[in-house]
Amino acid sequence: MNKKNGTQLENAYVAAHQIKSPVASLHTILQTMLGGFAGELSQQQKHLLQGADKKCYEALDTIQGLLSLKRVQEQSTTGEEITDLAAVLHSLHSKFADSAAEKGIEFRFEQKAEHAYTALEENLLREAFSALLHNAIKYTPESGRIALHLWVSEQKDEVLVKIADSGIGVPPEEHQKLFTPFFRASNAKKQEPEGTGLGLAFVKAVIEGGGGSISAGESELGGTEFSLSLPKKAAPEKTEKDDTQEPSMRVVVIGGVAAGPKIAAKIKRLDPNADVTIVEKGRILSYAGCGLPFYISGVVDDQKELISTPEGVLKGLDYFQRVKNVNVLNQTEAVEIDRANKKVRVKKLISGEEQWLPYDKLALATGAIPKMLDVPGATLQNIFTLHGFEHAEGLKEHMAEKRAKDVVIVGGGLIGVEMTESLVSAGARVTLIEMESHILPNLLDPDMSNLVQRHFETQGVRVLTGTRVTGFTGNGKVETVKTGGRELPADMVIIGTGVRANTGLAKAAGLEIGASGGLKTDSHMCTSDPDIYAAGDCVETRFLITDKPTYLPLGSTANKQGRIAAENICGGQSHFPGIVRTSICKVFDYTVANAGLTEQRASEEGYETIFSITPGLDRSHFMPGANMLIIKLLAEAKTGRILGIQAVGPGEIAKRVDVAVVALTAKMSADQVSSLDLCYAPSYSEALDNLHVAANVLKNKIDGYMEGIHPVEVRKKLDEGKDILLLDVRTYSEFNEARIEESLHIPINALRGRISELPAGKEIIVLSRVSLSAYEASIILKANGFKDVKVMDGGITMWPTSRISK
Repeated sequence: MNKKNGTQLENAYVAAHQIKSPVASLHTILQTMLGGFAGELSQQQKHLLQGADKKCYEALDTIQGLLSLKRVQEQSTTGEEITDLAAVLHSLHSKFADSAAEKGIEFRFEQKAEHAYTALEENLLREAFSALLHNAIKYTPESGRIALHLWVSEQKDEVLVKIADSGIGVPPEEHQKLFTPFFRASNAKKQEPEGTGLGLAFVKAVIEGGGGSISAGESELGGTEFSLSLPKKAAPEKTEKDDTQEPSMRVVVIGGVAAGPKIAAKIKRLDPNADVTIVEKGRILSYAGCGLPFYISGVVDDQKELISTPEGVLKGLDYFQRVKNVNVLNQTEAVEIDRANKKVRVKKLISGEEQWLPYDKLALATGAIPKMLDVPGATLQNIFTLHGFEHAEGLKEHMAEKRAKDVVIVGGGLIGVEMTESLVSAGARVTLIEMESHILPNLLDPDMSNLVQRHFETQGVRVLTGTRVTGFTGNGKVETVKTGGRELPADMVIIGTGVRANTGLAKAAGLEIGASGGLKTDSHMCTSDPDIYAAGDCVETRFLITDKPTYLPLGSTANKQGRIAAENICGGQSHFPGIVRTSICKVFDYTVANAGLTEQRASEEGYETIFSITPGLDRSHFMPGANMLIIKLLAEAKTGRILGIQAVGPGEIAKRVDVAVVALTAKMSADQVSSLDLCYAPSYSEALDNLHVAANVLKNKIDGYMEGIHPVEVRKKLDEGKDILLLDVRTYSEFNEARIEESLHIPINALRGRISELPAGKEIIVLSRVSLSAYEASIILKANGFKDVKVMDGGITMWPTSRISK
């Protein structure tokens, strides 16, 4: 480096030190404003602040790069420490494999030496090779290749490494300049305008500081190849000091079940030298909580199935300690977080012994706690929640011995609904109580919920909606449930009124709590403390439809968030974007699922909506096993953007809702959904899938080809004596099986010949079994001069049973 460049770099170091603190403060202020903590922002204000915050982030990145380079240059990187580069590269290959896979990149690691010792600090080696691998993935296009080679030259006593990629490459005349501070290859700047140009300068300083060398050239794969050599050292002698070697970082994870164990296991895969400890209050560390209803019902015979891997290995303490190398403190409660001194006070519940656990990074996975009813008698025996193995065992015991004859479920949400089939199968008389106007109020609109309620009633379940529990009575054990002026007999009660985020520990530590009641994190799963992360049922997340905070505890979300938190604890930059509130449950032989907004919620959010209700078979009608499913698809009236889906029925629903989830996430319109190239074979769907049909009905409504009317509105018109004609165009056999008393029956194949029977000038509402024939009939009527013609959404399938004659 010449004297002029050296002087410029030295001046840059001085400037970096001086501006680091004010830039970091500005970044914090901007983050606070963007988080809405200083008042609501307009879209324009938010956009401007986001731009400023981005520039702050870039500045901090440059500052950090300069300071890291200065640190390496000022200190000797060689010393007494001997590091196994083979172990470091093996760990980094695992760390970057996921990032490569996301781009479809083949990332191969060829290791020709079991160990490759060199005299460099492990953290410096990790940082240097992380920079090289990060660049390789960044500048390699999708479906490309990266090859990492490690071998040892015994003749020259060298450890040799090559990193080759099939990326954009570097112009040959720029190879030597790559390691100059602030220099970036010309083609790299075109692809990625943002960058500091300090990463490779840092790598060179580390490698040369360790007595090695690095060079760049053209790769056999077509991109760039970095060749590195480091002096080979003898394997360190085994000493007592080795057994007490300082870990790369200390991580304490509070909470088990799903998110906590996921965080711990992923950290150990990314950084085997990290010291990770899980603190879990319960006896069982990790289990499939969503499987508890199936364990209670007997579908899952042994509780071991819920705490095992797919290969049948029990995920107990021994598994995490021996296989994952994670420290586990079960039946231990975390009682205090000392953020200033970065330590957690824990208490062993059996002995009462307390201790402080120091941490570099802390992860909260404290889960959720059930909402209990604050009414008289709520502490009587045989009142359970479905929360944890202890309550599950109590429920299973009562059901197995058939001691519970009359069971009341309080709460018509997912928890209550999922337990109903198990109780009925055990021979219990079941009453389901919901204080809202319909069951599954967070998943379904009243019209779709009514279908589920009807199905419950056909299975012998009594459903009481709009009903509030006021107390319980009994002599030690529950005997009756009070609901206003009514008392219901009950040998057992299940409280399924939902859960709330368990944030007591976080709140006491001064961490930010979100608007939905869950712990607030950014997309990296980092809390308001940069050294504390959180995941799972204790956190709120972003609802992608409205871009607002939401709270929906699910095992699937907990596992995804746990993985993201772990990656970022290990220095990554992974993001969790949010959810579209997807839910699914089994109701006897029905499936009930939803994603996105309901019509009711969309109205509350200020959307002007349009919907389609389309019953149909889940496969071609001539195939054995074809079953009905009913889809309600919701869209924004002006744009056609899909806002939500609800589905009910015995047919195959999950795959239709999963496709809709992709459409919701991608903000697709009904027009785009109607053209999706979905799988088709008669065994799996009609030529136009149920989702295609639902989207096409929306399109017809948006384009003005069809005017729908909800069955509830039709019923209201009839009850009010409105002068309308309800025209049923189904076949004779369908009409004789079930019909609406006030309807006029003309089969669609006879409609053109009997058109003169219809009165001119009257509002005509056409219905059929699944609305398809009704739509065809409406076209015929309009073509013959009838102006006021509507199609009843969902056909007779959606009509209340109380007004159907058989």
